[in-house]
Amino acid sequence: MTSDSPAISRGRAIDDRAQGKSAATGWDARLALRFEREGGRTVLRGREHVGPLRVQKALYPEDDAVCQVVVVHPPAGVVAGDSLTIDFAAETGAHAQATTPGAAKWYRSTGRFARSSTTVRAESGAIVEWLPLETMLFDGARAGIGLVIELSGDARFIGWDVTCLGRTASGERFESGRLEQRFDLRRDGELLWCDRIVLEGSARALQSGAVLGGAPVFGTMIAAPSVTSDVLLAACRGVQCDSGSGAVTRLPHVLVARYVGDSIAAARTYFATLWGLLRPALAGREAVHPRIWNT
Repeated sequence: MTSDSPAISRGRAIDDRAQGKSAATGWDARLALRFEREGGRTVLRGREHVGPLRVQKALYPEDDAVCQVVVVHPPAGVVAGDSLTIDFAAETGAHAQATTPGAAKWYRSTGRFARSSTTVRAESGAIVEWLPLETMLFDGARAGIGLVIELSGDARFIGWDVTCLGRTASGERFESGRLEQRFDLRRDGELLWCDRIVLEGSARALQSGAVLGGAPVFGTMIAAPSVTSDVLLAACRGVQCDSGSGAVTRLPHVLVARYVGDSIAAARTYFATLWGLLRPALAGREAVHPRIWNT
Protein backbone atom coordinates (compact mmCIF):
# COMPACT_ATOMS: atom_id res chain seq x y z
CA MET A 1 0.00 0.00 0.00
CA THR A 2 1.37 3.38 -0.97
CA SER A 3 0.87 6.84 0.38
CA ASP A 4 0.28 10.05 -1.56
CA SER A 5 2.77 11.95 0.57
CA PRO A 6 5.73 13.06 -1.57
CA ALA A 7 7.22 9.88 -0.34
CA ILE A 8 9.28 7.54 -1.95
CA SER A 9 9.54 7.32 -5.66
CA ARG A 10 10.78 3.74 -5.27
CA GLY A 11 7.52 2.85 -3.51
CA ARG A 12 5.58 4.36 -6.40
CA ALA A 13 7.61 2.34 -8.92
CA ILE A 14 6.93 -0.89 -7.05
CA ASP A 15 3.23 -0.04 -6.96
CA ASP A 16 3.22 0.75 -10.70
CA ARG A 17 4.73 -2.66 -11.48
CA ALA A 18 2.12 -4.32 -9.29
CA GLN A 19 -0.60 -2.45 -11.18
CA GLY A 20 0.79 -3.57 -14.54
CA LYS A 21 0.83 -7.18 -13.46
CA SER A 22 -2.77 -7.06 -12.24
CA ALA A 23 -4.06 -5.26 -15.33
CA ALA A 24 -4.18 -8.53 -17.28
CA THR A 25 -6.64 -10.07 -14.83
CA GLY A 26 -8.32 -6.95 -13.46
CA TRP A 27 -7.25 -4.16 -11.16
CA ASP A 28 -7.09 -4.69 -7.42
CA ALA A 29 -7.50 -1.07 -6.34
CA ARG A 30 -7.86 0.15 -2.76
CA LEU A 31 -8.19 3.58 -1.22
CA ALA A 32 -8.27 4.37 2.51
CA LEU A 33 -9.02 7.90 3.75
CA ARG A 34 -9.11 9.12 7.34
CA PHE A 35 -10.38 12.53 8.44
CA GLU A 36 -9.74 14.20 11.81
CA ARG A 37 -10.90 17.36 13.50
CA GLU A 38 -8.18 19.80 14.55
CA GLY A 39 -9.70 22.76 16.36
CA GLY A 40 -12.17 24.21 13.87
CA ARG A 41 -10.64 22.43 10.87
CA THR A 42 -11.25 19.00 9.35
CA VAL A 43 -8.03 17.55 7.93
CA LEU A 44 -7.31 14.57 5.71
CA ARG A 45 -4.96 12.85 8.11
CA GLY A 46 -4.57 9.51 6.36
CA ARG A 47 -4.49 8.75 2.64
CA GLU A 48 -3.28 5.40 1.33
CA HIS A 49 -3.84 3.63 -1.96
CA VAL A 50 -3.03 0.57 -3.99
CA GLY A 51 -3.72 0.63 -7.72
CA PRO A 52 -5.75 3.20 -9.65
CA LEU A 53 -7.85 4.93 -7.01
CA ARG A 54 -6.73 8.41 -5.99
CA VAL A 55 -7.54 11.55 -4.09
CA GLN A 56 -5.32 14.35 -5.34
CA LYS A 57 -5.77 16.84 -2.49
CA ALA A 58 -8.11 18.04 0.23
CA LEU A 59 -10.39 20.91 -0.78
CA TYR A 60 -12.16 23.53 1.32
CA PRO A 61 -14.93 25.03 -0.86
CA GLU A 62 -16.89 26.31 2.17
CA ASP A 63 -14.57 26.86 5.11
CA ASP A 64 -12.07 24.92 7.20
CA ALA A 65 -14.75 22.90 8.96
CA VAL A 66 -15.71 20.90 5.85
CA CYS A 67 -13.05 18.87 4.03
CA GLN A 68 -14.00 17.80 0.52
CA VAL A 69 -12.30 15.15 -1.60
CA VAL A 70 -12.83 14.04 -5.19
CA VAL A 71 -12.26 10.30 -5.63
CA VAL A 72 -10.62 9.66 -9.00
CA HIS A 73 -10.40 6.35 -10.87
CA PRO A 74 -7.88 7.09 -13.68
CA PRO A 75 -8.79 4.11 -15.93
CA ALA A 76 -12.25 5.77 -16.27
CA GLY A 77 -14.00 2.42 -16.44
CA VAL A 78 -14.47 -0.85 -14.57
CA VAL A 79 -13.87 -4.12 -16.41
CA ALA A 80 -14.37 -7.81 -15.64
CA GLY A 81 -12.18 -8.93 -12.75
CA ASP A 82 -11.65 -5.45 -11.29
CA SER A 83 -11.95 -5.08 -7.52
CA LEU A 84 -12.32 -1.55 -6.10
CA THR A 85 -12.34 -1.00 -2.34
CA ILE A 86 -12.81 2.35 -0.60
CA ASP A 87 -12.59 2.81 3.17
CA PHE A 88 -13.70 6.24 4.34
CA ALA A 89 -13.28 7.06 8.06
CA ALA A 90 -14.32 10.26 9.85
CA GLU A 91 -13.05 10.65 13.40
CA THR A 92 -14.91 12.45 16.20
CA GLY A 93 -16.18 15.86 15.13
CA ALA A 94 -14.87 15.72 11.55
CA HIS A 95 -17.03 16.84 8.61
CA ALA A 96 -16.02 15.14 5.36
CA GLN A 97 -17.60 15.27 1.93
CA ALA A 98 -16.73 13.03 -1.03
CA THR A 99 -17.78 13.11 -4.66
CA THR A 100 -16.50 11.91 -8.05
CA PRO A 101 -15.57 13.74 -11.26
CA GLY A 102 -17.84 11.76 -13.58
CA ALA A 103 -19.92 8.66 -14.11
CA ALA A 104 -18.51 5.29 -13.06
CA LYS A 105 -18.66 3.20 -16.24
CA TRP A 106 -18.91 -0.56 -15.94
CA TYR A 107 -18.01 -2.30 -19.20
CA ARG A 108 -19.36 -5.46 -20.79
CA SER A 109 -18.05 -8.73 -19.35
CA THR A 110 -17.49 -12.08 -20.99
CA GLY A 111 -18.39 -13.81 -17.73
CA ARG A 112 -16.42 -12.56 -14.73
CA PHE A 113 -17.80 -10.09 -12.22
CA ALA A 114 -16.28 -6.72 -11.39
CA ARG A 115 -16.78 -5.58 -7.81
CA SER A 116 -16.81 -2.34 -5.85
CA SER A 117 -17.07 -2.08 -2.07
CA THR A 118 -17.28 1.20 -0.16
CA THR A 119 -17.34 1.39 3.63
CA VAL A 120 -18.04 4.66 5.42
CA ARG A 121 -17.24 4.84 9.13
CA ALA A 122 -18.15 7.89 11.19
CA GLU A 123 -17.41 8.36 14.89
CA SER A 124 -19.63 10.28 17.31
CA GLY A 125 -20.02 13.92 16.32
CA ALA A 126 -18.80 13.35 12.76
CA ILE A 127 -20.67 14.20 9.56
CA VAL A 128 -20.11 12.39 6.27
CA GLU A 129 -21.61 13.35 2.91
CA TRP A 130 -21.26 10.74 0.16
CA LEU A 131 -22.27 12.42 -3.12
CA PRO A 132 -20.93 10.44 -6.10
CA LEU A 133 -22.09 10.88 -9.67
CA GLU A 134 -23.92 8.03 -11.32
CA THR A 135 -22.99 4.41 -11.99
CA MET A 136 -23.52 3.43 -15.64
CA LEU A 137 -23.76 -0.26 -16.49
CA PHE A 138 -23.05 -1.08 -20.13
CA ASP A 139 -25.08 -3.88 -21.66
CA GLY A 140 -23.47 -7.16 -20.59
CA ALA A 141 -21.78 -5.78 -17.48
CA ARG A 142 -21.62 -8.08 -14.46
CA ALA A 143 -21.31 -5.91 -11.36
CA GLY A 144 -21.31 -6.40 -7.61
CA ILE A 145 -21.60 -3.04 -5.84
CA GLY A 146 -21.79 -2.49 -2.08
CA LEU A 147 -22.06 0.53 0.21
CA VAL A 148 -21.92 0.05 3.97
CA ILE A 149 -22.34 2.97 6.41
CA GLU A 150 -21.27 2.40 10.02
CA LEU A 151 -22.18 5.21 12.41
CA SER A 152 -21.22 5.57 16.06
CA GLY A 153 -23.09 7.59 18.68
CA ASP A 154 -24.66 10.67 17.13
CA ALA A 155 -22.69 10.60 13.86
CA ARG A 156 -24.61 11.84 10.82
CA PHE A 157 -24.68 10.72 7.20
CA ILE A 158 -26.29 11.87 3.98
CA GLY A 159 -25.63 10.33 0.60
CA TRP A 160 -26.96 8.63 -2.49
CA ASP A 161 -26.44 6.16 -5.28
CA VAL A 162 -27.77 6.53 -8.86
CA THR A 163 -27.63 3.67 -11.37
CA CYS A 164 -28.26 3.71 -15.12
CA LEU A 165 -28.86 0.42 -16.97
CA GLY A 166 -27.34 0.74 -20.42
CA ARG A 167 -26.04 3.72 -22.37
CA THR A 168 -29.42 5.29 -22.85
CA ALA A 169 -28.12 8.27 -24.83
CA SER A 170 -27.16 5.89 -27.64
CA GLY A 171 -30.27 3.75 -27.29
CA GLU A 172 -28.54 0.86 -25.56
CA ARG A 173 -30.59 -1.24 -23.14
CA PHE A 174 -29.43 -3.60 -20.41
CA GLU A 175 -30.31 -6.78 -22.29
CA SER A 176 -27.71 -9.06 -20.72
CA GLY A 177 -25.50 -9.00 -17.65
CA ARG A 178 -26.23 -8.88 -13.95
CA LEU A 179 -26.25 -6.34 -11.13
CA GLU A 180 -25.93 -7.33 -7.48
CA GLN A 181 -26.21 -4.29 -5.23
CA ARG A 182 -26.30 -3.85 -1.45
CA PHE A 183 -26.76 -0.78 0.72
CA ASP A 184 -26.50 -1.13 4.54
CA LEU A 185 -26.76 1.36 7.38
CA ARG A 186 -25.68 0.49 10.92
CA ARG A 187 -25.43 2.53 14.10
CA ASP A 188 -23.36 1.21 16.98
CA GLY A 189 -23.37 -2.17 15.26
CA GLU A 190 -27.16 -2.39 14.91
CA LEU A 191 -28.54 -2.77 11.38
CA LEU A 192 -31.04 0.05 10.89
CA TRP A 193 -31.72 -0.19 7.17
CA CYS A 194 -30.68 -2.40 4.28
CA ASP A 195 -31.39 -2.68 0.58
CA ARG A 196 -30.66 -5.62 -1.72
CA ILE A 197 -31.02 -5.51 -5.51
CA VAL A 198 -30.38 -8.33 -7.97
CA LEU A 199 -31.19 -7.56 -11.60
CA GLU A 200 -30.67 -9.78 -14.63
CA GLY A 201 -30.45 -8.11 -18.02
CA SER A 202 -33.58 -8.59 -20.16
CA ALA A 203 -35.42 -10.30 -17.27
CA ARG A 204 -39.18 -9.80 -17.38
CA ALA A 205 -38.99 -8.41 -13.84
CA LEU A 206 -37.29 -5.28 -15.17
CA GLN A 207 -40.49 -4.44 -17.02
CA SER A 208 -42.71 -5.11 -14.00
CA GLY A 209 -44.36 -2.16 -12.31
CA ALA A 210 -43.32 -3.74 -8.99
CA VAL A 211 -39.64 -3.41 -9.96
CA LEU A 212 -38.62 -0.72 -12.48
CA GLY A 213 -41.46 -0.67 -14.96
CA GLY A 214 -38.98 -0.62 -17.80
CA ALA A 215 -37.19 2.49 -16.53
CA PRO A 216 -33.40 2.41 -17.01
CA VAL A 217 -32.46 4.83 -14.20
CA PHE A 218 -33.02 4.35 -10.48
CA GLY A 219 -31.49 5.67 -7.29
CA THR A 220 -31.62 5.77 -3.51
CA MET A 221 -30.73 8.56 -1.11
CA ILE A 222 -30.58 8.26 2.67
CA ALA A 223 -30.12 10.67 5.54
CA ALA A 224 -29.41 9.57 9.10
CA PRO A 225 -30.56 10.27 11.65
CA SER A 226 -34.08 10.99 10.41
CA VAL A 227 -34.15 14.55 11.81
CA THR A 228 -36.95 15.81 9.59
CA SER A 229 -39.78 17.82 11.09
CA ASP A 230 -43.24 17.45 9.60
CA VAL A 231 -42.73 20.75 7.78
CA LEU A 232 -39.41 19.67 6.30
CA LEU A 233 -40.80 16.26 5.38
CA ALA A 234 -43.66 17.96 3.53
CA ALA A 235 -41.18 20.17 1.70
CA CYS A 236 -39.17 17.12 0.64
CA ARG A 237 -42.28 15.33 -0.54
CA GLY A 238 -43.24 18.40 -2.50
CA VAL A 239 -40.12 18.25 -4.69
CA GLN A 240 -41.08 17.32 -8.25
CA CYS A 241 -38.85 15.37 -10.64
CA ASP A 242 -38.13 16.86 -14.04
CA SER A 243 -38.97 13.42 -15.41
CA GLY A 244 -39.62 10.06 -13.80
CA SER A 245 -40.91 9.84 -10.25
CA GLY A 246 -39.56 10.22 -6.74
CA ALA A 247 -40.77 9.44 -3.24
CA VAL A 248 -39.60 10.17 0.31
CA THR A 249 -40.18 7.92 3.32
CA ARG A 250 -39.44 8.86 6.94
CA LEU A 251 -38.50 5.85 9.05
CA PRO A 252 -37.59 5.90 12.78
CA HIS A 253 -33.83 6.07 12.16
CA VAL A 254 -33.38 7.08 8.52
CA LEU A 255 -34.99 9.15 5.80
CA VAL A 256 -35.11 7.33 2.45
CA ALA A 257 -35.72 8.87 -0.97
CA ARG A 258 -36.14 6.90 -4.20
CA TYR A 259 -36.02 7.84 -7.86
CA VAL A 260 -37.05 5.82 -10.90
CA GLY A 261 -37.22 7.13 -14.45
CA ASP A 262 -35.37 7.55 -17.71
CA SER A 263 -33.06 10.49 -16.94
CA ILE A 264 -29.75 10.60 -15.10
CA ALA A 265 -29.95 14.39 -15.02
CA ALA A 266 -33.41 14.25 -13.44
CA ALA A 267 -32.21 11.81 -10.78
CA ARG A 268 -29.21 14.02 -9.97
CA THR A 269 -31.37 17.14 -9.77
CA TYR A 270 -33.97 15.44 -7.58
CA PHE A 271 -31.44 14.19 -5.03
CA ALA A 272 -29.43 17.44 -5.07
CA THR A 273 -32.63 19.39 -4.38
CA LEU A 274 -33.47 17.11 -1.45
CA TRP A 275 -29.90 17.48 -0.19
CA GLY A 276 -30.34 21.24 -0.31
CA LEU A 277 -33.41 20.95 1.90
CA LEU A 278 -32.00 18.39 4.34
CA ARG A 279 -28.44 19.58 4.82
CA PRO A 280 -29.26 22.57 7.08
CA ALA A 281 -31.17 20.26 9.45
CA LEU A 282 -28.58 17.51 9.35
CA ALA A 283 -25.35 19.52 9.28
CA GLY A 284 -26.35 23.09 10.18
CA ARG A 285 -25.17 24.33 6.77
CA GLU A 286 -26.68 25.42 3.49
CA ALA A 287 -25.87 23.17 0.55
CA VAL A 288 -22.89 24.21 -1.59
CA HIS A 289 -22.64 22.18 -4.78
CA PRO A 290 -19.18 20.73 -5.49
CA ARG A 291 -17.54 22.66 -8.33
CA ILE A 292 -16.57 19.42 -10.07
CA TRP A 293 -20.26 18.88 -10.90
CA ASN A 294 -20.10 21.86 -13.28
CA THR A 295 -17.13 20.60 -15.32
